[in-house]
This record gives sequence, structure tokens and C-alpha cells, in this order.
Amino acid sequence: MGSIRKLKKEIDSKVYEVISDCFTFSELYPDNKPDEVSGIISDAVNFRNDLIHRINNPDPSADPKGVNAHYQLINKDLVGGVDKLCDRLSSVSKKKKK
Repeated sequence: MGSIRKLKKEIDSKVYEVISDCFTFSELYPDNKPDEVSGIISDAVNFRNDLIHRINNPDPSADPKGVNAHYQLINKDLVGGVDKLCDRLSSVSKKKKK
């Protein structure tokens, strides 16, 4: 695992990419499910804030290996969470009006 700083940058990068995709979808299809897209954006921001909070507040009683496992879990949760957000946006785009 890299540094905590790099992990935070990766979180910001991946989550902001999802948010950017949501804004792009909203611009291309303004009349198509704006509430669902806004919900995805809101969930993405909350997800990012939760991950950053978890990074900044590791268990102080954990040994160094436990702290490393903590950060690896955050990284795993990042990948899974971003996949879920992308799947949600994909499902909204598949339901778009024809």
C-alpha cells in the first residue's frame, strides 16, 4: 500500500470521476431522472466523506499490521463503492426516455 496521502487522492479522483459522469449524463439528458442522478451525486459525496473520516480516524489501539489492514479495507471498500455508484448510474441511463 502507498501512503495515506495517495489513498486520499485516489478516493477523491475516483469519486469525482463518478460525480463528473453524473453531471455529464444530466447535461446530455436533462429531462431524464434528475432526482435519481442527484441522489447518486449525494451518495457519492457521503461515501467520499465516510472514507476520508475512516482514514483520519484509525483505531489507536491497533498494532501496525492492524492499521495496515484497516487501510487495505478502506481501499477495497473504495473499489466496491465506486462500482456500485457506477452501476446505479448505468441503470439510470438504461431507463432513459426514448
